[in-house]
Amino acid sequence: MEKITSLSNILVKETAKLSQKKYRDAEGKILLEGYKSINEAYLCGLDIEYVFVNENKVAEYEFIKEKLIITTDAVLKKISTTESVPEAVGVCRRKNYDLKNAGKFQKVVLLENIKDAGNLGTILRTSCALGADLVILFGDCVDLYNPKVVRSAVGALWKIPIIHTTNIEFIKTQFKNHVKIATLPRSKNLLSKFNSEVPFVVMFGSEADGLSGKLIEACDKDVKIEMKDNVESLNLSISCGIILYKLLIN
Repeated sequence: MEKITSLSNILVKETAKLSQKKYRDAEGKILLEGYKSINEAYLCGLDIEYVFVNENKVAEYEFIKEKLIITTDAVLKKISTTESVPEAVGVCRRKNYDLKNAGKFQKVVLLENIKDAGNLGTILRTSCALGADLVILFGDCVDLYNPKVVRSAVGALWKIPIIHTTNIEFIKTQFKNHVKIATLPRSKNLLSKFNSEVPFVVMFGSEADGLSGKLIEACDKDVKIEMKDNVESLNLSISCGIILYKLLIN
């Protein structure tokens, strides 16, 4: 089993670069921080290249022993993006999905211009848990492989297809037979009384701006969560959870 303790080691430097989107994009790689992320990636069959692990935690990573590199907290701190030093940091290849067959999915969640990494990770986790078939990132969204997204998704990133597009015609063409639902705070249709047949695409905009006009125009229905008058809005991930539960479970 290899051991690397030098902060100036080439592999350490290359791993540290993956905290930046431009290097993740160039290399097609993702940082995995902590046991949960590494184990979920392994169980989902991702191509894990190597894992730096604290020498006192090696036994917990026996499932991936041939990929382990023993190291120190100093190295782990250098290559990690978290405030506290994780016990292990791994690197794996991205999982890519084909845009061509997007229309075959029945229960689709679309997120437009989502900027908050924690929100995105939580929504992915919720979508996966409630049985969505596909998530579409539309427009200018936070990087799907931002380390905070990876951590907050808690493995859901590998369990549901996720694609990205900025093309409204792609949405109209691929999902021409789907009911397209806009979530709008000014809608007159209350969620408690709302139903939709499958297949559908339910669309959520950013907390700051909501859905764009071009997506609203492409929709067949709209809906809102009824709330007390003295409450302006809900966190986006909470809103998604409530609406997805209604559409997918209830």
